[in-house]
Amino acid sequence: MNFFKIKTSWSNAELIPLKVSIATAYILIGAYFHDFFRIHYIPVIVVFIVTVVWSLYLWFTKMKDANKE
Repeated sequence: MNFFKIKTSWSNAELIPLKVSIATAYILIGAYFHDFFRIHYIPVIVVFIVTVVWSLYLWFTKMKDANKE
């Protein structure tokens, strides 16, 4: 499988959406156990979805650019 052998380099700025999506996933897990986060459940889900899509877009464009070289 060539998909797992592709190497890309990420700058710190490009890792921010990925880190935000991971952080919001942890908040969603925490929301299951604590009532405090239930108030903010919908905004957290929206931020999670947006950052995941953004991270996947950046990843696929990097892979596409790496394959062109």
